[in-house]
Amino acid sequence: MAARIEDYALIGDCETAALVDRNGSIDWLCWPDFSSDACFAALLGTEENGYWKITPAKGKWKTTRRYRPHTLILETTFEHADGSFRLIDFMPVRQRNSDIVRIVEGIRGKVAVRMELALRFDYGRTVPWVTHIKDGVRAVAGPNLAVLRASVPTCGENLKTVADFTVSKGERVSFSLSYGLSYKPNPRKIDPAKTLKDCEMRWGRWAKRLKYKGKHRDAIERSLITLRGLIYRPTGGVVASVTTSLPEEIGGVRNWDYRLCWLRDTTFTLLALANGGYFNEAVAWQDWLLRALAGSPEQVQIMYGLKGERQLLEREVGWLPGYENSKPVRVGNAASEQVQLDIYGEVLDCFYHAQQSMGRHAKDDFRVMISLLEHLETIWHEPDEGIWETRGGPQQFTHSKMMAWVAFDRAVLLAEQLHYDAPIQKWRKIRDAIHAEICARAFSETKNSFVQAYGSEQLDAALLLMPMVGFLPGSDPRVKGTVEAIERELMPAGLVMRYNTAKVEDGLPPGEGVFLACSFWMVSSLKAIGRVKDAKVLFERLLKLRNDLGLLSEEYDVARKRLVGNFPQAFSHIALVNAAFDLADGKHVRGRGHRDGHAKSRKARGGGAR
Repeated sequence: MAARIEDYALIGDCETAALVDRNGSIDWLCWPDFSSDACFAALLGTEENGYWKITPAKGKWKTTRRYRPHTLILETTFEHADGSFRLIDFMPVRQRNSDIVRIVEGIRGKVAVRMELALRFDYGRTVPWVTHIKDGVRAVAGPNLAVLRASVPTCGENLKTVADFTVSKGERVSFSLSYGLSYKPNPRKIDPAKTLKDCEMRWGRWAKRLKYKGKHRDAIERSLITLRGLIYRPTGGVVASVTTSLPEEIGGVRNWDYRLCWLRDTTFTLLALANGGYFNEAVAWQDWLLRALAGSPEQVQIMYGLKGERQLLEREVGWLPGYENSKPVRVGNAASEQVQLDIYGEVLDCFYHAQQSMGRHAKDDFRVMISLLEHLETIWHEPDEGIWETRGGPQQFTHSKMMAWVAFDRAVLLAEQLHYDAPIQKWRKIRDAIHAEICARAFSETKNSFVQAYGSEQLDAALLLMPMVGFLPGSDPRVKGTVEAIERELMPAGLVMRYNTAKVEDGLPPGEGVFLACSFWMVSSLKAIGRVKDAKVLFERLLKLRNDLGLLSEEYDVARKRLVGNFPQAFSHIALVNAAFDLADGKHVRGRGHRDGHAKSRKARGGGAR
């Protein structure tokens, strides 16, 4: 059985990533990129579905682990009766090929160690054809090629490649696994020691760019390093997670593929990167967005592939039993075909803050905006599936209407500031009409709160964004009432649910964990309504939910006290960073609700792991 979700660590090369458990087993890896078929899929099945393990050969042991400071280089220390050794795992930022490097370093005594490699392509189904080469093996399955090189002898055993060796204090044994195409020459051989040194220097340079110097620097840095590991370097797209189908409830059916790029994340992602000082990555993210949006405005999707792909057909991988028997395992995401009005607000807000934070806007961008707004003018009043991609049918979701308001609001501000020729009066009129409609139809006097949808009495954590996007200030009693209502009804254990799945018909059986991004939104909302002390207490509690390496999944199961959902989750880490910046209240920190006129252009500063 796979390890607990919180027992995994992330290593990556900025184009794909692997998950390593605390006992030295790589149980998940998609090659050649985040959205490719997995070649290690034990995470969603058993060892028969592929893994790569390095552990003591016998007996019992204990492990501790850490990331090398300011890097994505993992160190796992094994303590054994015969001695101890350190396992160093990393993926160098990709050049021509993708590589995983594993170095076993003796610390004390003399320990017998065993390496087992079971490659299984096509999500754990295909056993490759393996042949020996000079210093390792070559594994082929259709177009896929993986070459293992080792500093110790290897052999075949029960459809695995294994190595048995001993390591003493000061000794090093190294392994590298490289991906290539079977119809091309083998990937070049790398020097593990030199590659490790180069990788550490590269990540160190990147981490030094972080502008934040306050109390939570370590947490922000780790979240931003994680986010950098989720950015697909060739295009700038930010993948929501490196996994598919890790369940939102253990044993449940809410299992989705998150190896895609969502438009709903655009503005929060841009602000987290820009406020942190990572302007190169923020620019690349906006460029990805502009390319993804290219085409007819009525064909804009809520999510795209890493390169901007539109065809994201959902299917089930029936031969995988799922994480702790949580079925089905899904690949692709049918929600890509949904209508979600909030994405228009996200896109316009992203354009607006790119201009405010980095002085980055052009008339061609504005023409894209105009075409999107012309389409939104005709559909903003219609029902949609909402931010949470429910499968219970369209509704008049309040958050969707609010983000439609954001779209027109930001368009007006940009047109005024940049003196573009635009129908500003018409946009103002629509903006004000949407605002008035939400206030009239989405506020419940009974609950003293805005509600999830027109005519509903259910709450929605997305309403916490009202003061954050500037729809209403935190001083407005309706905002205060909404925050307090969400505290009463959606925080049964002091952490925030998206909505009550037992009361809302969303097309699926009820049950899921609390949503970590929403809990970080509550931090910002509490601060907005003047409850700064409560905001800080909640933030500190949320930090304790991270695993020992500072990583977060999508949700948290309060009853089981376990992380659940896809892991690590970009949205959770982005929300952590933005909440920390909100609490810091620094003069150079920009929030989504800022409406302070035309900011001076800031020169993009950067370099690093690009």
